[in-house]
Amino acid sequence: MPTPAHADAPDASAGPDPTLARERAHLAASRAALRAMREDAESLDIGDVAANRVAAAALGRRIEKRVEELADREDTPLFFGRLDYEPPADPSETGDFAGERFHVGRRHVHDTSGDPMVVDWRAPVSLPFYRASRRDPLGVALRRRFGHTGGDLTAYEDEHLTDPDRGPEGGRLLQREIERPRVGPMRDIVATIQPEQDRIVRAGLGGTVCVQGGPGTGKTAVGLHRLAYLLYAHRERLARTGTLVVGPNRSFLHYIEQVLPALGELSVRQATVEDLVSHVTIRGTDTPAAAMIKGDARMAAVVRRALFAHVARATEPVVVVRGSRRLRIPAEEVDGLVTELSERGLRYDAGRAALPRRIAHAVLVRMEEAGEAPDDRVQDAVARDRAVKAAVRAVWPAVDPARLVLRLLSDADFLATHARGVLDAHEQRAIVWPRRPRSTRAAPWSPADAVLIDEAMDLVERTPSLGHVVLDEAQDLSPMQYRAVGRRCSTGSATVLGDLAQGTTPWATPSWSQALVHLGKADGVVEELTAGFRVPGDVIAYASRLIPHIAPDLTPVASARVNPGFFEVRATDPASGLTHTVAACREMLAREGSVGLIAADAAVPELAEALAAAGVGHLRPGEPTTPGARLALVPASLAKGLEYDHVVLAEPAAVVEGEPDERTGLRRLYVCLTRAVSGLIVTHARPLPARLDPTDRSGDRPATMGV
Repeated sequence: MPTPAHADAPDASAGPDPTLARERAHLAASRAALRAMREDAESLDIGDVAANRVAAAALGRRIEKRVEELADREDTPLFFGRLDYEPPADPSETGDFAGERFHVGRRHVHDTSGDPMVVDWRAPVSLPFYRASRRDPLGVALRRRFGHTGGDLTAYEDEHLTDPDRGPEGGRLLQREIERPRVGPMRDIVATIQPEQDRIVRAGLGGTVCVQGGPGTGKTAVGLHRLAYLLYAHRERLARTGTLVVGPNRSFLHYIEQVLPALGELSVRQATVEDLVSHVTIRGTDTPAAAMIKGDARMAAVVRRALFAHVARATEPVVVVRGSRRLRIPAEEVDGLVTELSERGLRYDAGRAALPRRIAHAVLVRMEEAGEAPDDRVQDAVARDRAVKAAVRAVWPAVDPARLVLRLLSDADFLATHARGVLDAHEQRAIVWPRRPRSTRAAPWSPADAVLIDEAMDLVERTPSLGHVVLDEAQDLSPMQYRAVGRRCSTGSATVLGDLAQGTTPWATPSWSQALVHLGKADGVVEELTAGFRVPGDVIAYASRLIPHIAPDLTPVASARVNPGFFEVRATDPASGLTHTVAACREMLAREGSVGLIAADAAVPELAEALAAAGVGHLRPGEPTTPGARLALVPASLAKGLEYDHVVLAEPAAVVEGEPDERTGLRRLYVCLTRAVSGLIVTHARPLPARLDPTDRSGDRPATMGV
């Protein structure tokens, strides 16, 4: 066995643990060194360094950011582990880190001499903390993990990786950290990253990685830690190109927003897909059928056809007057220039901007043939000539993307012309509005319409690309939404996170290979995480009964937790269903940690009233919990991506029936069942869905029934 963890309160008769005392002293010294680093940054005088006021302001902002990054989190120790590298076999030889000792933490800390007191978890020297094993120790003799309460070290546990007599690796501290109650927003997993997760985290910037992971496998945390790693390894490049985290909704983004700052990364933007395409005010909604069609990748071809149909043939020559001369470019020659630009695949506005100079070049050729020697200034003047501008307006007019999409959705003949051979007549009728709005402002835009406008905008003018985008809960995106996100990383890379079994939209992706094609990253690598670190074994086994019916090709999650958790299914009668659900919430609130009451969306108002009548306060999903307010009332549609220490799931059958079809409903139910970290109580007055009935033996194991 590993060296036993030294407890929070050692036996007083044995005296204080000298090893723990030394580690605490090192922590105190490290904190003092970090304060000194911050004071040095605060005291920097840039008065004589910056060349001008603009440069001084930019440098000042960088220093302010550096000072903020050096803040010490008093509730968390600066380091969570230690690596002791083996000494060299031959004293005359030294390896890269042979004989060295490093404390591993969330950020780098050095003393006044520049020697490291804490090394960043992302540094190459820290890699063995996550990857070393007895089979392959990677040069490490001892790996030490620390336990803590608040900001103080309270325990440690050693793994001797090169000593065959010291037992197998693994231990209680790692498991305790994995199973620590979740109170408040999502926290980082930097101290507990597993080898299979670390390989994804440290994947290079050049490639796109898609992570398929069931509930509790840590895919969201892996994606965020990968971004933190990339910002460390490629800081200058990503500082120029930018980074982005895309989540499914505001509650989810609020829940994860503290992870990257805790790792020292403060400048990463977070947004939903709706935020990215917020070019118009959303006033309407689509039927499921219309949303499916508008989200189909075929709509990209329809929008492109409609846009470039504005490029027309020239009907008149271009005549430019230069002094006493009239220089004439025939209409057929103008057509040739337009065709050449069109075939180059340029963005609409890029072609429109290039056409005046092409016409001007043709005019200069006429001038040279007449013996003149025009220069670039003459070409620029000709390109601005009134006749040239008029010709360009006639054959390549400006197009407003929102007006273009408005016409497609409100003019059946215009849509039919450009959707011929792409959408059938039934599909066209499903997406055309019954009346044409007076303006784009008055249009009943839906979320899917905004994505079409974004597509048109990109065809008109290229969308700026970021260096890296993390896309979470990606299984629920439509092909057109994937295209919208892909435009934001067309010259960069992406980390795509999701679970096909949790796809709950009508357009949920059937496979990651298709999703990556729509994203523009067909060469992306798909990785699968199957070890569950969040959901207790009994809970995930119960939820996994649904896998053969919602995602038969996926490997069910296998819980890696030692603590089996608390799980009960409680049947009640309809008259007392609300009372039993509220009682279950009270029972869960008596335990440590956060509590989520999840129910079908339609049942939320009634449950809110019942909680209020019973004097049980509740929060909205994603809202920070406090010691006095730990219960969140969560509509099933918003449960995805969230986690709570304890969950009460009310009326599973209603959750299933709240979706348009049974398969989507069962997927939604799978999501709701797997939000619990420590305990789950399922309450039901109606019969359970057949797949979850304890008498149904199609699952992996029977359910644990409560009284």
